[in-house]
Amino acid sequence: LPSAMALRGVRVLEMAGLAPAPFVGMILADFGASVVRVDRVGSNSPATALLARRKKSICLNLTDRRGSSLLKRLANNSDVLIDPYRPGVMEKLGLSPRVLMASNPKLIYARLTGYGQTGPLARKAGHDINYLAIAGILSMLGRKEENPIPPINLLADFCGGSLTCVIGILLALLRRTETGKGQIVDASMVDGVSYIGTFLRSAQRLSLFAGSRGTNLLDSGAPFYDT
Repeated sequence: LPSAMALRGVRVLEMAGLAPAPFVGMILADFGASVVRVDRVGSNSPATALLARRKKSICLNLTDRRGSSLLKRLANNSDVLIDPYRPGVMEKLGLSPRVLMASNPKLIYARLTGYGQTGPLARKAGHDINYLAIAGILSMLGRKEENPIPPINLLADFCGGSLTCVIGILLALLRRTETGKGQIVDASMVDGVSYIGTFLRSAQRLSLFAGSRGTNLLDSGAPFYDT
């Protein structure tokens, strides 16, 4: 990689997960970070390879003491760890932020979930369409007098989740240059996509988006802004 890459020298551990977290790792790798994906022993999902650009990988059994010990050693020499699991999984493995950051206070521990680390939905499974609905965005997408149309899984998973998580990591890296300390980044897809929807909700107070779904300037309500 060119020496001018902005994240050159930043070391990232990515716990293997579904698409939003691997996309975080891929973005960091694309801008120069050294990313190591930690796969489960025996895992061979083709989906994992889709966002593996510029990454290295290692297979570890984290339920085994030797695998857990190796992960801790890797974390001691890392700048960022990406946790894609539901709340409590890393704690059960003995790899919580408290444990890893005690050994490496400079570690930035990024946690990416659907509903956040706390609250009544924190441990529930979910998909992009669920996060969009709860955030109040799904009801705005679609044509007049038709059901809402989910935008594949791009809006909540990748925009609300991946991109806001990357922003959190970059801000934490910037802050660390002043404090010398890492921090926990808690990225929730519901919170992220709700934040991205700020303009749409604000525009409802104006003629730009004051009508019902499918009747406004930018949602297929105008003949010059349609397909």
